[in-house]
Amino acid sequence: MSTSENATAATAATDAVAGGIVPDTKDWTWVLERPCPDCGLDTPGVGRGDVAGMIRANADGWLAVLAGDEEALRGRPGPGVWSDLEYACHVRDVFRLFHVRLNLMLDRDDPLFPNWDQDETAVSGRYREQRPQVVAGELAEAAEALAAAFEGVSGERWQRTGNRSDGARFTVESFSRYLIHDPVHHLFDVTGERV
Repeated sequence: MSTSENATAATAATDAVAGGIVPDTKDWTWVLERPCPDCGLDTPGVGRGDVAGMIRANADGWLAVLAGDEEALRGRPGPGVWSDLEYACHVRDVFRLFHVRLNLMLDRDDPLFPNWDQDETAVSGRYREQRPQVVAGELAEAAEALAAAFEGVSGERWQRTGNRSDGARFTVESFSRYLIHDPVHHLFDVTGERV
């Protein structure tokens, strides 16, 4: 195959895996060092005591989004961009995943997090076919569980550590700030409203 054929085949394979969505391969850990120019969240300025409330407020924003017209929620705004429903499913699953990872950090010494492919999860989980009302309930439940888990962290437990397989290393405190950027940024992706 020529270089252009290889590129075309790779693009087709990526589209097939991600359901037409271009996979996000960026390393977003930079948000721990500076504010996000897109969504406006000053992640380094987020206090660990603020995260639980921010999770709950973010979930409320998603519940408002999911109360919209079901057909509109399923519509993708452009090629390679998730629909509002797909973003909401992703946020629900981020809340669930980070709850698992938080528990690993609190229960084990310096754990290595299992890998998670968000794009494959979107395809295998059939995000676009899920029912918005069901997703709303699941997202609210996952958000509350995670918020309550962060509220239960105290003292030196904020300094417990965990690792991703790509070498990123977190304390519970930095992990909480890294987490909150994701749902805030995606709510901005959907609503266009900066924090």
